[in-house]
Formats: sequence, C-alpha cells, structure tokens
Amino acid sequence: MTKAELIEGLSNKLPLNKADAERAINIMLDDVIAALKNGERVNISGFGTFSVSARQARTGRNPKTGETIQISASRSAKFKPGKQLKDSLNEAAGSGPTPVSPAAGS
Repeated sequence: MTKAELIEGLSNKLPLNKADAERAINIMLDDVIAALKNGERVNISGFGTFSVSARQARTGRNPKTGETIQISASRSAKFKPGKQLKDSLNEAAGSGPTPVSPAAGS
C-alpha cells in the first residue's frame, strides 16, 4: 500500500475530500517523525510501537574492493508490532502464505 492509496482509502471511509485526507495523514506522520527525532517512543495501541535505535560507529569493509572503511554512528527507526496486529495477521486461515517450519522439510 502506498501513501496515495492510504489517502484514497481514508477519503472513501470518512466524509473527507482527498486534500483533507492527505493533510490528516501528513500531520500524523509529521508528529510520529518529530517524536522519534526527540528520542521518544510512539505507541499506537493495538498496532505497534515505533522507537529509535542507535548504532555506534564501526569499521566495515567495502565488499567489492575489500577496503576498510569507517561507518559513522547513526540512528534508525524500529517497529515492533502489537499483539492485536500479530493476531490479526495469523487468524485468517488460508489468507496468505503458510509459514513452513524448519523440521517440515526433513
């Protein structure tokens, strides 16, 4: 699903035109981004939690040349799905690919 499809769905489900739906989604995303920039966690009950993960500076290798390079410290967003989201993904039998356990192929 793209942002445009999300806007379309919101405008179809609520009495909003596409411009208002886009504004609402942009405001929500801007607030999530601002909270993450401040190091805060964003918990959307029933959906999941967004948080910031810090990576330390480290030495790496260029896989093409084998040359040693310095990788600078960085921050990245993480997402942990909530119980309701996980349960909804696993409740509908036959609605998606069935996970195969490693022992099943033996």
